[in-house]
Amino acid sequence: MSAAEPADADVPVLTQVVEDLPVEPAEPVTPPAAAAPAAQVDESALDALSDQLERALLERLGPEIDRATARALNGVRAELTVSVMQIVRESVAAAVAQALHGQKKD
Repeated sequence: MSAAEPADADVPVLTQVVEDLPVEPAEPVTPPAAAAPAAQVDESALDALSDQLERALLERLGPEIDRATARALNGVRAELTVSVMQIVRESVAAAVAQALHGQKKD
């Protein structure tokens, strides 16, 4: 058979083969079932895990919590110092004004 001769009509081409295939409906994708919870949880194992988790969190977060608390405490201390100083100044000024006003009446 030469390149100029037509292909045998009995041999299907790829598009004919694909068209002839039966179309099957796609199976619905179902998510995997969630793992069933254990029927009984070992309380001692749960307590031990809880303790380990608490220790690990405190070990990692403790220094940062201490720094944040110290910063906040220093800020509050500074604000309180300013407020107390202002109250003391106002009180002293009021007491001096009252004392001077009392001397003028005599």
